[in-house]
Amino acid sequence: MDFFISLSRQLKESLRDLAPVVLVMGFFQLVVVRQPLPDSLALLDLVLGLVFVVMGLTLFIKGLELGLFPIGENLAHAFVQKGSVSWLILFAFALGFGSTVAEPALIAVAARAGEVVSQGGLIGGSESAQQSFAFILRMVVAVSVGTAVVVGVVRILKGWPLHLMIIGGYVLVLLLTLLAPSEIIGIAYDSGGVTTSTITVPLVTALGVGLATAIKGRNPMLDGFGLIAFASVMPIIFVLLFGIFGLNFVAGSA
Repeated sequence: MDFFISLSRQLKESLRDLAPVVLVMGFFQLVVVRQPLPDSLALLDLVLGLVFVVMGLTLFIKGLELGLFPIGENLAHAFVQKGSVSWLILFAFALGFGSTVAEPALIAVAARAGEVVSQGGLIGGSESAQQSFAFILRMVVAVSVGTAVVVGVVRILKGWPLHLMIIGGYVLVLLLTLLAPSEIIGIAYDSGGVTTSTITVPLVTALGVGLATAIKGRNPMLDGFGLIAFASVMPIIFVLLFGIFGLNFVAGSA
């Protein structure tokens, strides 16, 4: 019974969160643009789509609360009790890499980036060349997020100051931006955003909070958060480096 009460409460919160988006879109469609909905977008399809979005958001958030957050925190506690830093580092990298590879937003952006880069003449125009570029881009970003989670975990273990590391990361981004091909800069900056989405954020946050909770002398509020910041800046660095050193190789092999 408590589960269904909690689920209904989450459903109300999802409706409340989505209401501003629906109102804004409806206002601009009907008042500013002053056009009816396209024939291809029937009212029934629109309503059904909104219902699916609300249901999906509700079940997703409830799934995070029931499964992903607890398992991430429990694994962090278990690794600390085990006392094996090497296994913790390996788990942190695998978690960042695996969650990023499965990130739907990254898959979509990488596929689109392959098409645009191909149209710009940087790689071959064949579909296989586009798919190859998209796959390599996903792997580069996934490795970068795995590395970012490792850096974040080491920071928690050592107690290093978060702000100095983040400032240093963005200074490096600015320097690499001056050297990277202009065609790859926008893709690199977008890569930092799409990695912090539906799958990566809950798992990485749970790991950071669980680790800070389990380690004596660490404050979950001060030390448990910040891994997402690393997961945002590190992909930009790696993709810019890929543009500087690897883009010509990919273009030649294509």
